[in-house]
Amino acid sequence: MENVKSLNKWANAHTYLPVDLVRIVLGVFLFMKGVSFVTNIQYLHDLISPIDQFGGGMFLLHYIAPAHMIGGIMIFFGLLTRWAIAAQLPILFGAILINFMGHMHSESLILAIVVLLVCVFFLFYGSGKHSADYYFKMQQ
Repeated sequence: MENVKSLNKWANAHTYLPVDLVRIVLGVFLFMKGVSFVTNIQYLHDLISPIDQFGGGMFLLHYIAPAHMIGGIMIFFGLLTRWAIAAQLPILFGAILINFMGHMHSESLILAIVVLLVCVFFLFYGSGKHSADYYFKMQQ
């Protein structure tokens, strides 16, 4: 736990506005992706069809879109950022896996890898100084 606190202190002392803007853009992207999945549920069903044979297809349909929308809003505001990103990681690993199991879409694969790398960065970095987490921490 001390490692996380020391990393968080370092991140708050060395935060930059562009990093916070990347976090905000990531939140907006994930929210829009979730809205896209809700409005076109057949597309999401077609995407997860390669791994549907292992079971849990209905669970995935009901997990992916809400996790993207709620997680995107939380990441946008910097509220419980690490928890929101932890909920995104299985989805992103699945997005990369689907490209190898199903029909390969190089654009989707590159996008999933980039979003995964940005999420891993914010998993360790935290939400930054311009976030709700920082605001609530300073209120204590």
